[in-house]
Amino acid sequence: MLRIDRTHYEAIVAHARRDHPDEACGVIAGPEGSDRPERHIPMVNAARSPTFYEFDAAEQIKVWNEMFDRDEDPVVIYHSHTATEAYPSRTDVSIAGYPEAHYVLASTRDPETIEFRSFRIVDGEVTEEPVEIL
Repeated sequence: MLRIDRTHYEAIVAHARRDHPDEACGVIAGPEGSDRPERHIPMVNAARSPTFYEFDAAEQIKVWNEMFDRDEDPVVIYHSHTATEAYPSRTDVSIAGYPEAHYVLASTRDPETIEFRSFRIVDGEVTEEPVEIL
């Protein structure tokens, strides 16, 4: 189960809506070895695409180095889908490299509502998990 505070939930949704029609992406870091998302880090979608996201390589190195220096892990790795449901695509599954992370998808396909779902992706297997907004 992903437990996420309302501030981080709202930050992800706002980021997804702001970058629409392109996909938004980012990370919520938390203390190393914990399951607590505590620090929101919105990132640039280097692909600038409505159907694909890709962390900017230089930004990713900087963010990952910061997390290392602060003894943090990427507890949540998120991105948005702009025209499809909030479910990992085959591409999403193929690039999911952190089995301990919660992979969150927010769909902005309907401007009136938001789909917000979380998944574990381990060895290519996708498992949806409940989300509790605190």
